[in-house]
Amino acid sequence: MTISNEQDQSVVPAPWHVRLLGRDRTVIPVVRLSGVIESASRPDRINIHNSAPLLKRAFSIKRAPAVAIIINSPGGSPVQSRLVAKYIRDLAAEKNKQVLVFIEDVAASGGYFIASAGDEIIADPSSIVGSIGVISASFGFEDAIEKIGVKRRLYTAGKNKSTLDPFLPEKKADIDRLKKLQLDIHDVFIDYVKSRRGDKLDMENQDLFTGEFWTAKTGIEFGLVDRLGDMHEVLREKFGKKVKLERITPKRPFFSMPRLPFMQINGAEGSFTDDLIASVEAKSMWSRFGL
Repeated sequence: MTISNEQDQSVVPAPWHVRLLGRDRTVIPVVRLSGVIESASRPDRINIHNSAPLLKRAFSIKRAPAVAIIINSPGGSPVQSRLVAKYIRDLAAEKNKQVLVFIEDVAASGGYFIASAGDEIIADPSSIVGSIGVISASFGFEDAIEKIGVKRRLYTAGKNKSTLDPFLPEKKADIDRLKKLQLDIHDVFIDYVKSRRGDKLDMENQDLFTGEFWTAKTGIEFGLVDRLGDMHEVLREKFGKKVKLERITPKRPFFSMPRLPFMQINGAEGSFTDDLIASVEAKSMWSRFGL
């Protein structure tokens, strides 16, 4: 019986030096994007400034057929969400690589916007997905300052410069203007999800774009998620048991001194007060999803 050359090659192991260097294994870069999405230059935030260097390094690994992106975010800035998602797609097109997105605890609102940049979205059954909507939050202090005897003095050039001033009573015109902005941003969000998820979405679901959110176990029925599973399981299934994960992490300067909260207390960027407010705001966003 004659065995073809093709069959011979299929059982011949890789040369020793290839195996020694791990070149016989498929390398998959892994980028983790975790935190609230905002432009602030904090290491625990997702934005284009923090994400771009990691993504560029991941997509630059030539022999990697795909890039795995872990998302864990309750959302945040619509602009930063779109910038990060667009950068992922631009790199994927330039480097001709598949993008696999893995959701951890939550990919909601802007977090789901970024997740939609993936060619495939994989999540744990209990992961939270969706919240395709826009939210704005503020406080009203007009009664408080009156009680403590403070008078508000505000001078503007332009009748709309004091829109939604928290120290003045709400005006219907201001609320209508804000609502228009929200609807414009919501349309951008909806259009992007539709363009990425296409026929996978259950367009009969009236709650899909209302800001509602679900577990991935339910979200998969609506087309928000492609499959349930974890990263190691899925990557071994796709690329073999010998797949090698290369985690892409931020580079740290050789000599660096950790910034302590008490080192800056005078209103400078990164001050104790700023850190405290940022932490409270971030916690409130995570708590919406029981986290």
